[in-house]
Amino acid sequence: MTTAADSFSAMRSGAPQATENGGAGSAGQRAKQKILVVDDNQDAADTLAMLLEFMGNSEVRVVNGGQAALDLLPQFHPDVVLLDIGMPGMDGHEVARRVRSQPQFNSTRLVALTGWGQDEDRRRTQESGFDHHLTKPVDIASLQNLLSSL
Repeated sequence: MTTAADSFSAMRSGAPQATENGGAGSAGQRAKQKILVVDDNQDAADTLAMLLEFMGNSEVRVVNGGQAALDLLPQFHPDVVLLDIGMPGMDGHEVARRVRSQPQFNSTRLVALTGWGQDEDRRRTQESGFDHHLTKPVDIASLQNLLSSL
């Protein structure tokens, strides 16, 4: 599904975008990444974390809310945050804005992982500070290609 990943940072920087049949690299060639999964659905978050570990990521952590993500960021300092948008309490947009307000996380890539995939939803994630937008259910090849391109 080529439309599953919108690479906002690639559009801004001119970097290659991930595609369904080959990204900017392959999982075997990239450096290990620290990934934080933030989703209020515990089962979905844990399943995604297991998949990410199977894909060769060195360290994956899971939290189930926006505030928990913000609390963990300074200690874990992930390379990538896969962040659900529609969470109770602090939603993904607010988490992204707060992360982007802290200079020490400028290099952290924020990926919206959400069931909302309309043009307006993608525009809002970009405005909130996300680098990429993936829709649920996530296409595994698109996720792997996106992570390989980061």
